[in-house]
Amino acid sequence: MEKTILVVGGAGHIGSHVNKQLDNAGYQTVVLDNLSTGDRKAVTRGTFIEGDIANSELLDEIFKSYKIDAVMHFAAFTDIGESVTDPFKYYRNNVCHTLNLLHAMERNGVKTFIFSSTAAIFGLPQADKITELHPQLPINPYGETKLIVEQILKDADHAYGLNYCSLRYFNAAGGDPDGEIKNYKKKENNLIPVILRSLKKGDHSVTIFGTDYPTPDGTCIRDYIHILDLGQAHIQAMEKLFDGSPSTQYNLGNGQGFSVKEVIEVAEKITKTPVNVIIGDRRKGDTPLLLADSQKAAKELGWKPQYPALEEMISHAWNAL
Repeated sequence: MEKTILVVGGAGHIGSHVNKQLDNAGYQTVVLDNLSTGDRKAVTRGTFIEGDIANSELLDEIFKSYKIDAVMHFAAFTDIGESVTDPFKYYRNNVCHTLNLLHAMERNGVKTFIFSSTAAIFGLPQADKITELHPQLPINPYGETKLIVEQILKDADHAYGLNYCSLRYFNAAGGDPDGEIKNYKKKENNLIPVILRSLKKGDHSVTIFGTDYPTPDGTCIRDYIHILDLGQAHIQAMEKLFDGSPSTQYNLGNGQGFSVKEVIEVAEKITKTPVNVIIGDRRKGDTPLLLADSQKAAKELGWKPQYPALEEMISHAWNAL
């Protein structure tokens, strides 16, 4: 019998791709999104409902109308800079509204939850590769909100038997290889789409914030992970919970890093367009190296990135614009 998954934030960039992957894997999906940052055109599968997880009556109606077997949560605000200037917005949506969703699940007997978390919960790295046991000391309100939800999930598991998995993303990249789902984001914060949008519609200018880091080329090194690899981890983590495994957390990344200059060079190669590089000062909070240790996900889920090459990630992202 087919299982039905409620995908909240499923019109967003990552949620829409996971929604398609769930459909391809044989699941029924119900997508709930308020379209504040997502786009209706990105929902290519399942049943779409426009609404907000802050609406308790709507959530109860959904849980009563559909036999929901699990919830995947992508409905968070994610702009780190904005979280610093408007923290109330982030605590209200990312914490309060998520708590409202979890309470609705508890009322309606839905016990499986997959949470889109972030590497931002760790703060400044204290090791070259970050494991799940790395100290959790976020340095911005965005990371704090995700960490608070992770703590709520632990308590909900203990009190109500909520089975959950928190997936800590590093830098999501790539796009739909089929070209079906486009990138409808109105604002970009991550390096790869910032570069590609500048080459597509802007003045081809990209600022490098610091070129004097202790790395081979002086620029920061980051871990990029294809959104379809993220999506596959969501499905594998959910199925492991369905099989009776206990709640847990996984760090999701490539395990290999690419510098800012490397990303720019590959973007120029893929797009056949030169980038106008502007050298800026270091940004507060940026660290030379930020890489994931994803061995736990590999061992327990059998998860392995299928699109680890930077060229593939940038090519798919370019075709999605």
